[in-house]
Amino acid sequence: MPSIPEPSMETLALLGGVPLVKEPPAPYRSMGVAERDAVLKVMDSDCISGFYGSPGDKFLGGKMVREFEDAWCERIGSKFAVSVNSATSGLIAAVGAAGAGPGDEVIVPPYTMSATVVAPLFYGAIPVFADIEEETFCLDPAAVQKAITPRTKIIIAVNLFGHPAQLAALRKIADDAGLILIEDSAQAPLGSEGGRKCGTVGHMGVFSLNYHKHIHTGEGGIVTTDNPELAKRLQLIRNHGENVVESWNMDDITNLVGLNFRMSEISAAIGIEQLKNIDVHVTRREDIANKLSDAVSGLKGLTAPVVRTGCRHNYYCWTMRYDEDLLGVKRSTFSQALTAEGFPHGAGYVRPLYRLPLFQQRKAIGGDGWPFSLGDYRYDDVACPVTERMYNKEVILFEPCVFDLDAEGAEVMGDAIIKVHRNLAALREWEKIQSHD
Repeated sequence: MPSIPEPSMETLALLGGVPLVKEPPAPYRSMGVAERDAVLKVMDSDCISGFYGSPGDKFLGGKMVREFEDAWCERIGSKFAVSVNSATSGLIAAVGAAGAGPGDEVIVPPYTMSATVVAPLFYGAIPVFADIEEETFCLDPAAVQKAITPRTKIIIAVNLFGHPAQLAALRKIADDAGLILIEDSAQAPLGSEGGRKCGTVGHMGVFSLNYHKHIHTGEGGIVTTDNPELAKRLQLIRNHGENVVESWNMDDITNLVGLNFRMSEISAAIGIEQLKNIDVHVTRREDIANKLSDAVSGLKGLTAPVVRTGCRHNYYCWTMRYDEDLLGVKRSTFSQALTAEGFPHGAGYVRPLYRLPLFQQRKAIGGDGWPFSLGDYRYDDVACPVTERMYNKEVILFEPCVFDLDAEGAEVMGDAIIKVHRNLAALREWEKIQSHD
């Protein structure tokens, strides 16, 4: 455990002491000369996008897009990669490629970015929520098994915060039930389970290249698959497939309608350069996270992120669990003290998504509650106790992706947690005073 100079431990900043973190950490900047030069080269070529929405060689995009997709396949270990303009677009394309239609059910976690759970709605499919595991915050296979009905079509598993879900178990559940497993790997490039990278265990994997991810193109995404038929359907959904289904001799043209999810040549050129350094970008986040985990190791009531045996966690977020009952201080109070010390963090992550108005009111697209009117699944009856507990009481998270921290800076962040933890008695008294005011 890092040593802390005694003067910094005397009084919490919340109680009038000096903050341990003197200056806000600088933002991490992953763009460099290589990315700039790649953009200028594309600009000089005068080909900003190589796509045509009609039959022909340009239907699959320009030189940079194809080069980026090939490089992604090689690095991630998939047979096919289809670039898109966002991971949200990738999720919609993946659900469409899987053949989702009106009234089909798609099992999703309630603890993720909202795009994961709304993607099925665009095809009239019904999101069905299953609870998460308390250690990794990913879909619980047992909860998924219970949620399967004759109407289930797809499972979307999120490799949340950079840790893989139980992908092999979920793939077996999907295969046994004749379902499609989609991995939302927006936060998990290079994460892995049993030697297989996230995004390659499911039938399809969706990655994000949004600006605050491990590597990015500003906006963008990639969908991976080993299935050539799914790859074709993804390509058609990406780029006005209705114009091409005849020339491609597609027997089933379901869901292959007029969308534009295409990536630009500029984004692809940036992606190529970012991908070359993905190990650097991911490893530095892992190093920061490991420093924080070392800091809280052995501290009563605080649990560092769990990494399942055989898995790689790439720490889009470092996520600590907080035990209010054991520590006798509310998480909100502990969080206030951390903020005062200069430790940037969040408490709870996202509100359970079944609480969103579109689910509670069962209103999404068009009138009469469509597509919710196609099924009898109701969201006011959803019971996901682990998700509720994580959101309301336990989760405290830090985003290594956001900050430019060296080993010393990461250690100071860990010291801030230790300082607050060592002053729990003072926090309890402060909390009592606040409750009486």
